[in-house]
Amino acid sequence: MTKELFTIAQKIKDLREKQDMTQSELAKILGLTRAAVNAWEMGISVPSTQYIIELAKLFSVSTDYLLGMNDNAAISVNGLNERQVTAVYEVIKCFRDTNDMIAGQV
Repeated sequence: MTKELFTIAQKIKDLREKQDMTQSELAKILGLTRAAVNAWEMGISVPSTQYIIELAKLFSVSTDYLLGMNDNAAISVNGLNERQVTAVYEVIKCFRDTNDMIAGQV
């Protein structure tokens, strides 16, 4: 399996598992067979452009993230008000500051 296939395969599996979703459940949502999803996750085949887009929407990540073009996962703030979005950014900043502090102590 090439690195690119491994990246896509692993990301699909990781995202699916983070949603506590089975291969069968993902397949049903996408109108596919479980075997098709399994083939993606094993790196035997690659989702078509249509399914890359569907997976990105379903898991709230960018297509670039799925394709390994960008390792930054996206957090959707759709449906949140301005105060909630600010709170999300503050939590992220707190985590980054903590990581920087820990890295500086090592």
